[in-house]
Amino acid sequence: METVAISRRESGALINSLTAGVVPRIGLRHIAVGRQNEVNALLNDLITIENGGASFRFISGQYGSGKSFLLQMIRNNAMERNFVVADADLSPERRLTGTKNQGLATYRELMQHLSTLTRPEGGALEAIMQKWISSLQYSVAKQKRLSPSSPDIVEAVSERIAEVMAALSEMAYGFAFSLVIDSYWRGMKTGDECLKQSALRWLRGEFSTKTEARQCLAVDCIIDDQSWYEFLKLFALFVSKAGYSGLLIFLDEGVNLYKISHKQARDSNYEKILTIFNDTMQGKAQHIGVFISGTPQFIYDERRGLFNYEALRSRLSDNRFSAQGFVDYTSPVIKLNKLSPEEIYLLLERLCELHSAHYSYTVSLGSSELTAFLNTVVSRLGADQLLTPREITRDFLGLLNILHQNSTNNFYTILAEQDIVVKSAEEDPEQIAEEHDDLFTEFDI
Repeated sequence: METVAISRRESGALINSLTAGVVPRIGLRHIAVGRQNEVNALLNDLITIENGGASFRFISGQYGSGKSFLLQMIRNNAMERNFVVADADLSPERRLTGTKNQGLATYRELMQHLSTLTRPEGGALEAIMQKWISSLQYSVAKQKRLSPSSPDIVEAVSERIAEVMAALSEMAYGFAFSLVIDSYWRGMKTGDECLKQSALRWLRGEFSTKTEARQCLAVDCIIDDQSWYEFLKLFALFVSKAGYSGLLIFLDEGVNLYKISHKQARDSNYEKILTIFNDTMQGKAQHIGVFISGTPQFIYDERRGLFNYEALRSRLSDNRFSAQGFVDYTSPVIKLNKLSPEEIYLLLERLCELHSAHYSYTVSLGSSELTAFLNTVVSRLGADQLLTPREITRDFLGLLNILHQNSTNNFYTILAEQDIVVKSAEEDPEQIAEEHDDLFTEFDI
């Protein structure tokens, strides 16, 4: 089997992440299989966003089905297309809104993970600011024949910033946003580090009171739990004016909204989703894409999921022709179905190549061995419902590790002796809780 061209850093990150059951941040192209229609649909969204539009998508699939993998793959592809991307995992502490500033916590997490092609690991906010302002300063200096050290350059660039930001002033909080950008420029040019850092703190949502913001920046508003999405829209327009294709927001683990026990709190988060959905789908937002992943229960459960919120149910319902076996990939919800046996076989081949490349050996497994492994895992009880790419990947890499560390042992012997089983629902505490919760939902005394 031919070894793929892959760096040691990428192969190590892939093996460590996949063995631990988490999605790697780099090297995904080496193991990606299937999902061609889904990927093409999301790439078409990027074209729409790049041309000034907006997009909103839900990615639906069971645990381990590849939702996070798909989002990460689109994230990496988007950075190569000059997009600014930001991702966050929703949790009890990070929601879309809440009484304890959970929405603001999500915004702060997104800004912390703000990434570009040159800063793929996050923390790209200041780099974006510096790149844009430096180009603006060069353009102004050249046009007005000013030296970069000239005292007049400060006001000249401020005037240009006001001109560029004029379109933002028509939006909610646009004037304050423009003032903060100008403050960053002045702090950067005059060496006022306090002013510069205050501007960055404001953009990251780190001011807790308006009084503090007014003292540091002379602005009368701050980013809070109610307004954070409005500022994301402003930031999306800003990065487009800074020369980027747009801003993409990736929110994983949407099921954590489904798990909110208090109905009013849960509905408040669903109402926030509706606001964002309407904004992006009606053309009110520009150069922004929002992608949320979650389990089918999160979307389709009519008691606690998004379908419990009538306004969302009417917008997210399946195309009636989908029931006849057709799939509409322009739908707001992209469902991740099981990989086909052929796609799983190709995944096993790529894992062999990855493992042998990382540990510098020639893999000895051929088509008969891969077929035997595939037959073993798919024949287990419950495989139709519970077998996922995550489980297959972890089991197969574990088998490759054993074979590599015990080269004298026979593949078929190890396959027969190893307890390669699909995790049952009883082994997933979260699934147990959901099933027990559903069991007594309709029970009346």
